Amino acid sequence: MFRLMPKLSVSRIWNAVKVFSSYYYSKAFSIPAHRGLPVALSIEPTTSCNLRCPECPSGLRSFSRPTGMLDENFFREIIDQVSDHVLYLTFYFQGEPFLNPAFTNMLAYASSKKIFTATSTNAHYLDDATARKVVESGLDKLIISIDGTSQETYEQYRIGGSIEKVLEGSKRVVEWKRKLKSKTPHLIFQFLVLKHNEHETGKVKRIADAIGVDDVVFKTAQVYDYENGNQLVPSNEKYSRYRKNKDGTWKIKNKLLNHCWKMWHSCVITWDGKIVPCCFDKDAAHVMGDLKEKNLSEIWNHDSYRQFRSAILQNRSEIDICKNCTEGTKVLG
Repeated sequence: MFRLMPKLSVSRIWNAVKVFSSYYYSKAFSIPAHRGLPVALSIEPTTSCNLRCPECPSGLRSFSRPTGMLDENFFREIIDQVSDHVLYLTFYFQGEPFLNPAFTNMLAYASSKKIFTATSTNAHYLDDATARKVVESGLDKLIISIDGTSQETYEQYRIGGSIEKVLEGSKRVVEWKRKLKSKTPHLIFQFLVLKHNEHETGKVKRIADAIGVDDVVFKTAQVYDYENGNQLVPSNEKYSRYRKNKDGTWKIKNKLLNHCWKMWHSCVITWDGKIVPCCFDKDAAHVMGDLKEKNLSEIWNHDSYRQFRSAILQNRSEIDICKNCTEGTKVLG
């Protein structure tokens, strides 16, 4: 919250007040009332990825929606349209963002509008020049996926990846922060805890400290086939999204309550301008609108969005993208 303070403006604060109040009213009375516009956005730089992670649509090359790269001019148009009310930009959805050749330019443009910017990367493209551009862009938060501390462990999930590249890229960012006397980006190691790497949670903290990484976050893994167990689910229940039933089947630990903060404060924009409700809609099955046809305000307040919010308030468990939702499943290191 402290790092968000410099990004606040009167228009953004007033918009946030409207969004918060309408969410809590809707939650209390199960009525999809909505005032204000998104406080946060996720924008997809690309669907392309260099790795082949087994539970990821990008890695599996399994999208049914179109794939491609976000156009820089289109991105600037989006930012110009939303900068009065958007406080937080997650510049990531599917794919490896640094594969988009204009990515650091787009980061710099969003930062110039005083929007808090965050992204997530597998860190394979953080060469010296790119690491410097990342720091110079004004990026506020950089999440680096590091799902193992040895090559043997790392490559079991990050198929085709190199732990050495991850560590070297991380060191370059830390070094450029030092050289440029920059406090940003706040650098986070994100460790996806799986059965084959859960024994390395202690070691990744020591590596992070040695490099100069600011934080370590342990994230629980989303798997698609979990009802009869899955070899990726860790033994330590603290790091699992799922719990074993007495009959041997598995279920999600979180209760699906009939409300969702994300439906009131944020949305996701795919590389080609489609608006989808949240990051669990990886294949864009629930398109709320197209930014190439309408502006965000029109889409945000359209009947289709109101109907989706109403369905969330009435029976969220019946919505397909909600069934594997486990918001709040990150644990600080």
